[in-house]
Amino acid sequence: MKQIIALGGGGFSMEPENPLLDRYILHQSGKTNPKICFLATASGDSDNYISRFYHFFEKQDCQPSHLSLFNPPTRDLESFLLEKDIIYVGGGNTKNLLVLWRAWGLDTILKKAWEQGIVLAGISAGSICWFEEGVTDSYGDGLAPLKCLGFLKGSNCPHYDGESERRPSYQNLIATNSITPGYAADDGVAIHFVDQEISHIVSSRPNAKAYKVNFDTEMTEMELETKFLGTL
Repeated sequence: MKQIIALGGGGFSMEPENPLLDRYILHQSGKTNPKICFLATASGDSDNYISRFYHFFEKQDCQPSHLSLFNPPTRDLESFLLEKDIIYVGGGNTKNLLVLWRAWGLDTILKKAWEQGIVLAGISAGSICWFEEGVTDSYGDGLAPLKCLGFLKGSNCPHYDGESERRPSYQNLIATNSITPGYAADDGVAIHFVDQEISHIVSSRPNAKAYKVNFDTEMTEMELETKFLGTL
């Protein structure tokens, strides 16, 4: 079973007092004490970001680790990653993430991990990267389409409700054929794909949603059924 969990926003880095999405990710491995590895490549392997990862996950039933490309733990990155149960990708600059991954061969290793049943998860850049295309702010001013790894079909837009320009920019890019139609997720939403199809959509916030966004003769934004993980 191939699994990808794409977070529009939320998790330990955005809502550290709300563990719902990250505990959901841990549960999907099927292990009682899963090995989870953090890739903070998109942030330039920010020490602060990596510290926040450990601050949260060291308190959970799991074995946390991280992989830094600026200070690699080993020359054998493939063996290091393929013995994990979950690989969790952080946010930041998606363009730089993809460039570095390809230079180090991580794109190939991560595809192998996915095909072997290791859970791939990530937020923002760590969500966009798995799709054919994504909406990114990697270039600085404004939002633009970006070709990504293509493990999942279509495009992806995170932070759909969290950043004012996301929704109009994504819809405009689709309407002008600048990007393929796809899926948008609010902050606090995770779209869980199993074998490239949506299995579940879950949220850490009661009103957060995911959407299928398309343009035929007109723009359509279909709200997808989203399960709130908490209690109201």
